[in-house]
Amino acid sequence: MPSASTGASTTVGAPAATAVRTETAPARAASTEAAPVDSRMAPGGPGYRRMSLALFLAGVATFALLYSTQALLPLISGDFGVTASTASWTVSAATGALALFVLPLSALSERFGRRTLMTVSLAIAVSVGLLVPFAPSVGWLVALRAVQGAALAGLPVSAMAYLAEEVRPKALITAIGLFVAGNSVGGMSGRVITGWVAQEWGWRVAVGVIGLIAVGCAVAFRLLLPAPKHFKAGSLRPAVLVRTVRGHLANPLLCRLYAIGALFMTVFGAVYTVIGYRLTEAPFSLPQGIIGSIFLVYLVGTVSASTAGKLVGRLGRRGALYLAGGTTTAGLLVSLADSLPLILLGLVLITAGFFAGHAVASSSVSHTAKEGRAQASALYQSAYYLGSSAGGTLGAVAFHSGGWAGTVALGLLAVLGVVTITVVGSHAARTQRRLVAVRH
Repeated sequence: MPSASTGASTTVGAPAATAVRTETAPARAASTEAAPVDSRMAPGGPGYRRMSLALFLAGVATFALLYSTQALLPLISGDFGVTASTASWTVSAATGALALFVLPLSALSERFGRRTLMTVSLAIAVSVGLLVPFAPSVGWLVALRAVQGAALAGLPVSAMAYLAEEVRPKALITAIGLFVAGNSVGGMSGRVITGWVAQEWGWRVAVGVIGLIAVGCAVAFRLLLPAPKHFKAGSLRPAVLVRTVRGHLANPLLCRLYAIGALFMTVFGAVYTVIGYRLTEAPFSLPQGIIGSIFLVYLVGTVSASTAGKLVGRLGRRGALYLAGGTTTAGLLVSLADSLPLILLGLVLITAGFFAGHAVASSSVSHTAKEGRAQASALYQSAYYLGSSAGGTLGAVAFHSGGWAGTVALGLLAVLGVVTITVVGSHAARTQRRLVAVRH
């Protein structure tokens, strides 16, 4: 090519090296301009704050609706004349239905988009939430709560997949931590508000108020959430879904993370399903409003979840899980004391440990899965909410059989499972590193 076409010097006798340098400069510039730019969101970048607030509000609505009856179980028992185990199904039915529907809805998320499915899920859930106060019997109440849980199944899995696709990897744990923090605020506000409202006007008005709050969160979520830029529609064919799920279940690391999420939630579900019954009995005999205010300790979960990224940066993922398990264990043991301040301290430690462990495990799933992220997250959410359902039911049975000590024993057994699985994971990681070193 003539030198003039490249901008090179046309001086006769110019050194060859100079000509080469002049000719390659534009090529280097073109190469630099062609370098791919990561357009995904990051802290301080365009859309990140709107996205964070939108998913935070979605998390608030999800947990406020999902656990709207948990602080009211003693009142529901009295109104319908049923036992604690029967009343606990108003929580377990919602979480159990969510666990069952989360995988099928993840397929719809892959086909129709994360934002679309989250919007539809919230719309149905808040609509049912406005019907819950009018349930004529405990059977109808459980049925409505099951429908509500099934509708909410489309939200957490789509949120995790949306974050994995739209947020840069280094900011992923922090972003997921903020979503989980929204869960904690929703769980806390739902219980605190229902406690005080129910004390004055009964449990039906209380769950109605939560439904109205969730409507506001759902509208704000839809207005704030940026449109996805990196979503690629997948297939709805059952064979594709089965193949994807089979691949995730064949991954030992993902299976360990699923089990860890389920066990952490077993502890949490058991403790917070039963604590209201314990505090209404002697020697505490607390009124409903005060019992609802106990759930302010969820604020601790907001902090621990949102700082999970820093915790992993200092201790590593397995180190953070060990710390979360140890904190939860300490909380369970402290809560055995017949002292209200110590019970509160125990709940603080349990809540901090649970939310930290959940944030680490759920973000690890999104980080590990390279394909079919919605299904990977769906399997985690399914295990997580099955743990919640099992914890609520088994915690009530343990409390009926052995009092608070029985519920604590169930929790300690679950935490032992978390620690054991993490130890196995650490051993597997060391073995893998040695094999790689030998090959090289």
